[in-house]
Amino acid sequence: MSGETDLKRLLSEMSPILREGEYVYCTVEGDAALWLALEPIGTFREAEGLTLILDRSQADAAELSYCPVLRLITLSVHSALEAVGLTAAISTALTRAGISANVVAAYYHDHIFVPAADAERALAVLRALSHGNS
Repeated sequence: MSGETDLKRLLSEMSPILREGEYVYCTVEGDAALWLALEPIGTFREAEGLTLILDRSQADAAELSYCPVLRLITLSVHSALEAVGLTAAISTALTRAGISANVVAAYYHDHIFVPAADAERALAVLRALSHGNS
């Protein structure tokens, strides 16, 4: 099942959803398998270490350091990994509103991590973008 590639359709059908909970990025060393018990929603291996994207409570329980605290917005549209322009459009709209964004593309959806204090405003910006008001 392939995802959508047409930017106009992606934007009009993205239906952003603000997820419950708070998330953080942490960096750890060692084998990724050792950290899977924390149930990260995302990982990425870099030369400097393993990045974990975790529920804040999991990071606190493991006594991991992090900064900042983020909220997660998921775009409901099934976007193709080879789609062109969606990340740029989202980033541009959020940048204009002065909101930091960390976009993670997964197989079915794009996920945007925004500062917790800006989450509702970011959701409004993305909804306006989806309705062509940005």
